Amino acid sequence: MKSLRRSLALSAAALPLAFASVFAAAPAQAQDGFPSKQIRIIVPFAPGGATDMLARLVGQKMGETFNQTVIVENRPGAGGNIGAEAGAKAAPDGHTLTLAAAGFMAVNPSVYAKMGYDSVKDFQPITLLVNAPLLFVVNPKVQAQSVKDFINLAKASPGKLTVGNGGTGTAQHLGGEYFTSTADIQVTHVPYKGSAPATTDLLGGVFDAQFDNMVTLIPHVKAGKLRALAVSSAKRVPLLPDVPTIAESALPGFETGTWYGIVAPAGTPQPAVARLNREINRILALPDVQEKLLAQGLEPAGNTPAEFATMIRSEIAKYAKIVKAAGIKAE
Repeated sequence: MKSLRRSLALSAAALPLAFASVFAAAPAQAQDGFPSKQIRIIVPFAPGGATDMLARLVGQKMGETFNQTVIVENRPGAGGNIGAEAGAKAAPDGHTLTLAAAGFMAVNPSVYAKMGYDSVKDFQPITLLVNAPLLFVVNPKVQAQSVKDFINLAKASPGKLTVGNGGTGTAQHLGGEYFTSTADIQVTHVPYKGSAPATTDLLGGVFDAQFDNMVTLIPHVKAGKLRALAVSSAKRVPLLPDVPTIAESALPGFETGTWYGIVAPAGTPQPAVARLNREINRILALPDVQEKLLAQGLEPAGNTPAEFATMIRSEIAKYAKIVKAAGIKAE
């Protein structure tokens, strides 16, 4: 608990100054009457994962301030494309939002030949919510106590080990591909319609290993049902101080992860965009929200719509190179 408090203090101290000013100002009723009805947050993945938790946490706080019902709608499939398309085509009035993930916003444009949305043209960025390192775990039946052990097993039997993920082209998938490429090993990647169903099958021994968010995997690690081999961040995380990084374990310099944010349909009125940005950034700065996020291995972020838009474009370019190198294409 002490490490968590220390982590919370460090995270709060690292927040932008603009973040602090937003937090200091108590939320006021919007002058333009927004929001005027129920707000919907589309989550393009199955219930139970990090995106679902984030949407419900932020949605609950938004509902309290806006005095409006905020519902979360899970629409999984096609690596996030189904939910993303629904969000892009919603009425651009600020009352339908999408929980954006690095996978379908930045990776999928290079993975899918055709998509029903354009990550840049069809969305109005609101704010970055969190950054999230990935956790590399195996089913206890796998005879690997470390990353080096896993690599050795893979080299001894190329293609035999299986690694599940939340969908083709997701950041978790790319993290796994980046790992196997860097380690120069061959494994079989198994895509699912979300992290939750993938984790269920990993627990059941259907496949061997998984790269995913800590919010999804830590409870099973602590229960002894999964074995944590490493984290994908540059440094160890306070929640799992005894779990090494992949970089220190076997692959110096290795680092990867994912991020989540909130976007609205393109054309959403700027007063609504500004109102949503202020409110969500205020929520992210709340001590109880930060504590909940840090307890799940998520690092609170927050930025302006313009900064988030720039980040999305940069991420699309970055992942295009990784996808091309790995030869990833959607089936």
